[in-house]
Amino acid sequence: MRRVGVVGGGQMGAGIAEVCARAGLDTVVCETDMIAAHAARDRVTGSLERAVRRGRLTREAADDALARLVFTADLADLADRQLVVEAVVENPDAKTEVFATLDKIVEDPEAVLATNTSSLPIMRLGMATSRADRVVGLHFFNPVPVLPLVEVVSSLHTSPGTVTAVREFVTGTLGKTVVHSQDRAGFVVNALLVPYLLAAVRMAESGFATAADIDTGMELGCAHPMGPLRLADLIGLDTVAAIAESLYEEFREPLYAPPPLLQRMVQAGLLGRKTGRGFHRYDQG
Repeated sequence: MRRVGVVGGGQMGAGIAEVCARAGLDTVVCETDMIAAHAARDRVTGSLERAVRRGRLTREAADDALARLVFTADLADLADRQLVVEAVVENPDAKTEVFATLDKIVEDPEAVLATNTSSLPIMRLGMATSRADRVVGLHFFNPVPVLPLVEVVSSLHTSPGTVTAVREFVTGTLGKTVVHSQDRAGFVVNALLVPYLLAAVRMAESGFATAADIDTGMELGCAHPMGPLRLADLIGLDTVAAIAESLYEEFREPLYAPPPLLQRMVQAGLLGRKTGRGFHRYDQG
């Protein structure tokens, strides 16, 4: 897999594209229009510049990575890709539409179609195509260039050969660590993480403790690098709510149900770092 496509150039899609380009891969990023495509390029450029400033990447390596990236608004530009990773909004209808379209566009029948979904069934996305055996979950973590883990998720239709090829790509080409999960809502990490985040939201909602004290307690009392509410803000409260809804729909356990405060914050557009305000406030300058 030397020719990679990424559908969606937001925080996650841009990060996936960056790590692929840094690994020497020919990478095409597709967005909804050219304005969004230019924004995606700026997002990747900014991340590469930060890596150079912090000494994690040489100037030459950053320039080479950027030169391997193409940004487009036409899904047809992904026709020759050997791997396409979907990273659009966490909405089942939107993702299903992308997979149905990619199935018609991507020419190589052996190409892998992957989704970066945090919680949606891989089976549903695979069944939107004529190649469900070549559809797999590739769940990266934010920030993608920094965090070393990828969850590989196989549906009942995903072939063992697809899983092996993807695992070798992630470990050998991208240099990341893989954990494998069956096709269950939340997979491994979010099935454990999200109930913890929701418990912190409920604690703040009840007035038991402030957001600052909840986060400080877990950071200094449990040696967590980031408190649960700051982490929820980083993930995006809309994404946390979407994952919680998927978990609750599948398991019907009360601990997975999104608390009213979280739902109200999403409705109000208070989504965390990306909007400048969530459980904490952030400088958008």
